[in-house]
Amino acid sequence: MHKPKIFKDVINHIAKVYGNHPGKMLVHTGVIGWALSSLAQVCAIIINDKIPKEQKMFLVPQEIADAGVNIISFYLITQTVKGVALKMVNMGKLLPKSVRNFLAENNVKNVGSKTFDVLKDGNLTDDVATKFNDFRNGVDVVATTIGSIISCNLVTPVVRNGIAANRQKELMARQQKRFNTPADIKNPEYKPSYMMRPSIVDFKATAYNNMLNSKGSMTI
Repeated sequence: MHKPKIFKDVINHIAKVYGNHPGKMLVHTGVIGWALSSLAQVCAIIINDKIPKEQKMFLVPQEIADAGVNIISFYLITQTVKGVALKMVNMGKLLPKSVRNFLAENNVKNVGSKTFDVLKDGNLTDDVATKFNDFRNGVDVVATTIGSIISCNLVTPVVRNGIAANRQKELMARQQKRFNTPADIKNPEYKPSYMMRPSIVDFKATAYNNMLNSKGSMTI
């Protein structure tokens, strides 16, 4: 099946950008996935008529804050873990046995130092360079996966719960400030989360109603 030229150009561009950097592709697709998922969640909250306006005012900013935490922590942590792992590979501290033996047999100096680069300074043959690149790509993927696990399962939930707790406290404080006078209690929107203390008027009204009910049930 013949593919349009625009598709070929897109495929070639993706291969050029991510062909030797599979970890970068995982990071970028992960960020895009987080963004689209959060956008869908926000839209679902906005168009849901069953959610009261007061709750939407809390849920929408909360979802946006969650999205920011998810994306930022995911990107920073995965990039950090991936960068450290690749740095160790490039400088020669983390290498496959075949590449390490080649460097040792050829008496290559400064392997493992901060200024050493295996591809530039190792004088690798084509076959050894291919093995090195395959190993580095594997480390790239593994490090990115580990970084995403740390971000999604350890860091993000803690930060997100802290932000949610602060948002909830702010919302409760605003609601309490909104209904802080006796006149506000008459507001139909006022729904206290505790039982109101009865007054003497309540007792009189209850006693009067009981008296009427008892008279109505008397027989002559």
